[in-house]
Amino acid sequence: MKASLALALPFLLALLLVGPAAASEQHPTLPELEGELICPTCKTTLDQSEAPVANQIRSFVRQRIAAGDTKSEIKAKLVGFYGPEVLAAPSKRGFDLIAWLLPLGGLAAGLVAASALAWRWSRSRGDPPSPGGRIALEPALERRLDEELRRFDG
Repeated sequence: MKASLALALPFLLALLLVGPAAASEQHPTLPELEGELICPTCKTTLDQSEAPVANQIRSFVRQRIAAGDTKSEIKAKLVGFYGPEVLAAPSKRGFDLIAWLLPLGGLAAGLVAASALAWRWSRSRGDPPSPGGRIALEPALERRLDEELRRFDG
């Protein structure tokens, strides 16, 4: 029962997030779009820019939201006017897909390297202990240890 719940939990979480994402697409707000658009003049997001062009874009976005446009429609109109550089995130198509996949590839390579190093380190820990779980000592050290232990116990 616990295993099936653990498997179903990610799917339930995904279903919970679909509603807000769809609502954000259908009814965008100016603050969320300000973080996703870049000012063509100063190359910062609109929420950080006070350039006249940024103010014009904000005004355009407000008008389009009032007209009932979706987030995708507003972005498409801005890309048509200013070009793809107005978007803060690269598209997920063509050559721009590299910008999304490269960090994931680096993360995967780092995990493989860390795993290989951990495996190699665990194999080079020295000689395994002798049978019986005791480490073989020189006879003189063995006698001294036995004496110390007897003195400690007594």
